[in-house]
Amino acid sequence: MTERRRRTTPPRGRGRSRTRQITPRTHWLLLSVLAVTLSTALLLQGYTHHMFGITSDDTTGPRGRSATVPGGVIHGGPVIADAATSAHTARVKARTIALTFDDGPDPVWTPRILDVLRRNHVHATFFVVGTQAVAHPELVRRIVAEGHQIGIHTFTHPDLSRLAPWQRSLELRETQLAVAGAAGVTTALLRPPYSSGNAALDDADWSVLKQADTAGYVTVLATRDAEDWRRPGLPRVLTNASPRGRAGEIVLMHDAGGDRSQTVAALDVLVPRLKAQGFRFATVSDAVGMASPVRTASTGDHLQGLALIRLLQAGDWLVWLLGVLMYAAGVISVLRAAVVLIAARRHRRLRTGRRSRAWGPPVTEPVSVIVPAYNESAGIEAAVRSLLASDHPVEIIVVDDGSTDGTADLVESLRLPGVRVIRQRNAGKPAALNTGLAAASCDLVVMVDGDTVFESDTVRTIVQPFADPRVGAVSGNAKVVNRGGLLGRWQHIEYVVGFNLDRRLFDLAECMPTVPGAVGAFRRRALLELGGVSDVTLAEDTDLTMALCRAGWRVVYEEGAVAWTEAPASLNALWRQRYRWCYGTLQAMWKHRGALVQRGAAGKLGRRGLLYLLLFQVLLPLLAPVVDIFALYGLLFLDPVRIVGLWLAFLVLQLVMGLYAFRLDGERPGPLWSLPLQQFVYRQLMYLVVIQSVFTAVSGSRLRWQRMERYGSLQAPGPAPSPVPASAADPVRAQVPVTAPAPAPARHETTQWY
Repeated sequence: MTERRRRTTPPRGRGRSRTRQITPRTHWLLLSVLAVTLSTALLLQGYTHHMFGITSDDTTGPRGRSATVPGGVIHGGPVIADAATSAHTARVKARTIALTFDDGPDPVWTPRILDVLRRNHVHATFFVVGTQAVAHPELVRRIVAEGHQIGIHTFTHPDLSRLAPWQRSLELRETQLAVAGAAGVTTALLRPPYSSGNAALDDADWSVLKQADTAGYVTVLATRDAEDWRRPGLPRVLTNASPRGRAGEIVLMHDAGGDRSQTVAALDVLVPRLKAQGFRFATVSDAVGMASPVRTASTGDHLQGLALIRLLQAGDWLVWLLGVLMYAAGVISVLRAAVVLIAARRHRRLRTGRRSRAWGPPVTEPVSVIVPAYNESAGIEAAVRSLLASDHPVEIIVVDDGSTDGTADLVESLRLPGVRVIRQRNAGKPAALNTGLAAASCDLVVMVDGDTVFESDTVRTIVQPFADPRVGAVSGNAKVVNRGGLLGRWQHIEYVVGFNLDRRLFDLAECMPTVPGAVGAFRRRALLELGGVSDVTLAEDTDLTMALCRAGWRVVYEEGAVAWTEAPASLNALWRQRYRWCYGTLQAMWKHRGALVQRGAAGKLGRRGLLYLLLFQVLLPLLAPVVDIFALYGLLFLDPVRIVGLWLAFLVLQLVMGLYAFRLDGERPGPLWSLPLQQFVYRQLMYLVVIQSVFTAVSGSRLRWQRMERYGSLQAPGPAPSPVPASAADPVRAQVPVTAPAPAPARHETTQWY
C-alpha cells in the first residue's frame, strides 16, 4: 500500500531552517593559541626546572688544558675582571673574610643563615640561582634590605662551559632579570656553577669568563671551600672554612641545594671565633676594594623581571594543577572502569536470570516498525527485507522525507507485503518519525534507521521487556557491519566497549540517556503523551529518551536485540557524524537540566545519567589534550619510565575492559590488537569533536545538517517470508545473513539529516 502525504510548512523556529550555522572558525585559532601557550609554558618550566638542576659546586668532569688561561689569572686573586681584554685579578685584604653563599635562596635555610648573620652584625655575598629567585623573590628582597650583596649563579645551575654561547647569554640575562624583578637591583658579580679556585680554570672555563666579561660581569671564585655540600660534619666544615694565617679569604658555602643544617651550625661557631681572632667580615666588593657592583635596576629591566617572575610562577602553578588533574583523571578513569565492569557483570547475571523467568508473559502482539528515510537508496532494500524476515508479526512503515535519489520509488518497486511507503516534504527526521507514529496501528513501535539491518529475532527480542508495564522504551544492541580497516575496527571497539558497557550501567542505575536511532522500541502511548518526537535538538533519540525518563517511564537495555549498522568509512564522515551526535547530546543535556533537582525517575536521570555524561563525555575529553601535552612534558623532563608505565597500565586496563565487553557481546577479540593505535588517532579525533561541539554550543552557533557517504555494505536476506501470524507465541529463531559485508557498489553520497 502506498500513501502520499504532504506536510505543512513547519512552524517558525522548527524544521530545516533552524539548522543554519555561523561556523565558529575562531575557536580553532583560540584552541591553537591555548595549545601553543601551554606547550611553551611547559617547555619553559621543563628547561628551568629539570634540564640541569642544583647538585653541588664540585667539578663536573676532569680538568682540561689551560693553554689560553693567562698565568697571572691562574696565580692571581679570586676576583677576575676584564677577562676579554687585559685580564687582571684582585686579592682579598688581609684579615678579611668574605662569606659567600651559593645556590639560594632557599625558603628553609636562607632565612636561618640571614638570622645568624644579623645576630653577628655580618654582611655576606649571596650568589643566587635564577629559578630560586623567581620562586622566592621575598628572600632576594630581604638579602638586599639587610645590607648583603647579590651576585648571580646562572638561572638553572648548568655547567656554562658545556653550553653554547647563546645559552650562556640566556642564563645570565634571565638571572639578572629575576634579580631586577625581585629586588629592583642589578649586579655585576658572577660565580659560575661548579667553579672553585683560580688554579682549576681550563680553556673552556676561560671562554666562559671572557664571554661574561663582554656582558659586563666580574667573576668571583673562592679561596676556601667549606665543602658543606658534602655534609662532612660540623668539625670538618669549620676546618675547611677557617683561614690559614692572616691572609684574607673568600669562603664558599651554600644556603640551598639540600640539607644545610651543618652550614647554619658552622656559622654560629665560625663567625664569633674569627672575630675573636681579629678578622673582619665584608662583602666581596668591600673585601677587595672595588666599587659597588650593585646598581638600581632600570624601569625596563624591573618590569621585564616582574613579568618573568609572574610567568614562571604561573608556570609552576600550572604544572602543579596539571599534575593534580592528570592524577585525578587517572583515578576517576580507574574507578569508572571498575564500576562499569562490576555493573556489566551484575547486569549480565540479572538479565540471564530474567530470561529464565522472563519479563512476564511473552509479548506476541504485532509491532509497527517505522523506517525514516532520506536518500537511503544504497541500503533501504536490505533494511526492509531484514525487517520482513522477522520472526515476530510486524507492519513496516517507510517514511520518505523528500528523498531525491528515488528511495521511495525503490521500496515501492519491491512490492513487498506488509510494507507501506509514506511520502512527505523534507522536514527532518523527527517529522518523519512523527508521521510514522501517526500512521502506526500497533501499541508497540520499533524505530530503525534506513542504513540498519535487523536479525530475524531482533524485533521479538526487543519488545519482550514491555511485559513489564513500567517499561516505556527499550534500547537494542547496535553493531558495526563494515569492520574492515583500522577505522572500522576502532568504531567496532567503541560500539562494543564504550556504548554497550555504558548502557548496561545506565540500565542498572535506571538512568538510560539514549535509545539509539538504529534500534529502539517504544510504547506508542508514551510517545504520544510527550507530544511525539521533538525536533529542538540534533540528537532526537537522546532528547526523546530523556523525556521518557523524566515522565516516569523505565528505559532498559536488551543486549540480545541486535541490529547491524553501517559506520562512517572515512575520518571526514566520522567527524561529521560524531560532531552532530555530540552537539545534539549537549543540547539535550541542557534542555533536560531540570532533572538535576527533580525527584523519582527524573532525579535518577539528572543526578546519575546527566552527571555521568557531563563528567565522562564532556569534561574529561576537554581535559584530555591538556593531559596529553603534560604526558609529553613528563617524557621530556620528568621520569619517562614512569610516564610510559602509567600509559601501559591504562592500556592494560582498557584491554581488560575490551576483552570482557567482547565476551559479553559474543564477539571475537581479534580487533582489540588495534587498541594501542586507537589512542593516537581515534581518541584524539573524538576529543576534538567534543571540543568543537562545546565551542559551537557556547558561541550560540547552529549546526547545519551533515552529509555522509553510504557504501551499501549491508546485505539483504533472502526472499521475504509471509508475515508471521499474530498468534505465534514462540516463533523459531532464524539468522539474517548480514555477518559479512557484500561487495561495495558505487558510493551514494546522501544528506544525513538524522
